[in-house]
Amino acid sequence: MRARHFSLALGAFAAAAVGCLPEPAFPDEPTLAFVSFEAQANGGRELVIAFTDGDGDLGLDQGDTLAPNFCATCPHHQNLHCEYEELRDGEWTWIPLDPEAGQVPFYYRIPRVTPSGANPALNGTIAIDMPTWHLASEYDTMRFRLRIWDRALNASEEVITPAFAKP
Repeated sequence: MRARHFSLALGAFAAAAVGCLPEPAFPDEPTLAFVSFEAQANGGRELVIAFTDGDGDLGLDQGDTLAPNFCATCPHHQNLHCEYEELRDGEWTWIPLDPEAGQVPFYYRIPRVTPSGANPALNGTIAIDMPTWHLASEYDTMRFRLRIWDRALNASEEVITPAFAKP
């Protein structure tokens, strides 16, 4: 099983903190943007994505485990999905990962981000440590399709990373 580690760098805005600067306005639906996919000394990679959320309800608490949305077998228990694709014969092919076959999907449970101040708007980055980041196969190029959900189940637009060569 692959370890799942990530960190959050957060910019939550409060009127008192920014003085007379206008408060940021982001849509209630979260947004994502690819930042980087850097090689690590251990052979893994660190995936960094930027996010915004206008109503400040991004992330889940450990207690957010009730059906029908967040139970262990519910589709939004992990609120960040990184779908794995390989370039096969000139076409991008989604590779569904099967835990029964020992493959662990690249799904993550991002913890609750709490805004400070009166404005609930959030922005920041999420860094995910990916010790295992590709499948062993005859194909040499991969990428991820990313999507995140907030607690109201608002989904971000899908973000596609650039293509990366596998070792």
